[in-house]
Amino acid sequence: MDFLALFGDPTVWIALATLIVMEVVLGIDNLLFISILTNKLPAEHRERARRIGISLALVLRLGLLATVSWIVQLTQPVFTVLGNEISWKDMILIAGGLFLVWKATKEIHHSMDPVDHKDTMVGAATLTFGGAIAQILVLDLVFSIDSIITAVGMTPHVPVMVIAVLVAVSVMLLAANPLARFIEHNPTIVMLALSFLMLIGTTLIAEGFGFHVPKGYIYAAMAFSATVEMLNMAARTRRMRR
Repeated sequence: MDFLALFGDPTVWIALATLIVMEVVLGIDNLLFISILTNKLPAEHRERARRIGISLALVLRLGLLATVSWIVQLTQPVFTVLGNEISWKDMILIAGGLFLVWKATKEIHHSMDPVDHKDTMVGAATLTFGGAIAQILVLDLVFSIDSIITAVGMTPHVPVMVIAVLVAVSVMLLAANPLARFIEHNPTIVMLALSFLMLIGTTLIAEGFGFHVPKGYIYAAMAFSATVEMLNMAARTRRMRR
């Protein structure tokens, strides 16, 4: 492939910029899950778990890009349920969405339970390192397949997709520790992040059953909720100073 000719085309640069933004935005979902999950580990293992989890996301996406022709075939219908054609991609999205909803519901229940459980989000960590990596890997797979199928619809050039993935994962590596520390030091953010994960999980299930939910609406709602919470945090800080 002539890379000079490929990247000499302005449309390729537009596609690359769009893909990078899309990959970074989709990476927020994954990063939220990784941050919440790794914060349950002992402090000395958290950063290592984040690095491994994000590295696995990179390996998965690059590996899936190498089999992009097979990935595209995952969108072919396998069977029909109530008039809706279900493909392997749909089944993966539904399974991943159910896992996210279950995980978020479980953690919200533990946070709301008045009994002081040791395995709550803010209590002593009981999650094993291997268990955390396994759960991260499951969500990595779901988000990777979804993002790559979306990328294939935007550009046919694999090198462009590879560059976009590398940039997005680099951003995730840089943002992982600051985001995790911010969530750890602000307990109310944990509940908001869990609500986001439940929303994302529900969206994945809907997408799997053929109900398209515009991503812009989802991220706009998340941004609005986050802004309101930031205002609440600022108001609480000001009251405490008084």
